[in-house]
Amino acid sequence: MKNRIAAWLSRKYPRNYLIENPFTGAVIIALFCFLFTVLYKPLHTQASPDLSFGYTMAIYSFGTGLSVLLFIRMLGYCKWFADIKGWTVLREIAAVILILTGIGTVIYLMGFLIESPAGRLNIQTYLDSVSRAFLLGLIPFAFFSAMNYKHLKADPDLTSLKYDTKTSNGNLPADKVIRISSRLKKEELSFCPDDLLYAESDGNYVVFYVLRNNILKKEIIRNSISSIEQQLADIPYIMRIHRAFIVNLKKVTVRQGNILGYQLKLSGIDFIIPVSRNNIRKFDEAFMKVR
Repeated sequence: MKNRIAAWLSRKYPRNYLIENPFTGAVIIALFCFLFTVLYKPLHTQASPDLSFGYTMAIYSFGTGLSVLLFIRMLGYCKWFADIKGWTVLREIAAVILILTGIGTVIYLMGFLIESPAGRLNIQTYLDSVSRAFLLGLIPFAFFSAMNYKHLKADPDLTSLKYDTKTSNGNLPADKVIRISSRLKKEELSFCPDDLLYAESDGNYVVFYVLRNNILKKEIIRNSISSIEQQLADIPYIMRIHRAFIVNLKKVTVRQGNILGYQLKLSGIDFIIPVSRNNIRKFDEAFMKVR
């Protein structure tokens, strides 16, 4: 039983949308908390002695949003949480727990400024703040985590690299063709890894630039850039270098920049692709292996 639980917790899992998009996540959490508390007044929430109920909840909700942004950013400095390719069910659960605990801590501290500080300096009041953060914040986090639950129900290989039993154009050997899954059940994209130049996030879609018979083609599939990153995780020379870009390192012809970021040029195109500052070290290590 323990082994089954451990295996389930270690399975790869797409990162929560709220964690993947910190600013958007902070706005969603803040709006949800404000609307929920104003409409339903859960857990006997009360207004500050000097403010109306609406203003009180607005301040708390704003602080909640800022704390979400802060603690998601802080997780990025932890190597275990920064490894997107290695994101698992366990990391998803641990990240949500830490973020919600951080929210509760911020709410507790805000109470000293918004409400009467008398009688607040005790563990019970702190635990009460944390429990409220979990009761409210867990709803949106659980919603977005549940949206990715299909990845657990499917074959584990479906969330990583998958090899097709056919060729994509009739000319490529079967063991060199990968198949990219989409959020749309009937949509799929196949190509040889060496033919990929780069992929770019565009809202709810990812745009692939792929060579087809030596002609550069633009192909679009509905999915997140994080999901595509996970599906390509087993190919060492294809990596995510920016929040919006995945690039084939074999296609890089020019690398310019410094510790603040790189700009890449790829063979056959004039478009400049950025490498974010946070990815420079990882890029350098992978690029040296390819060269």
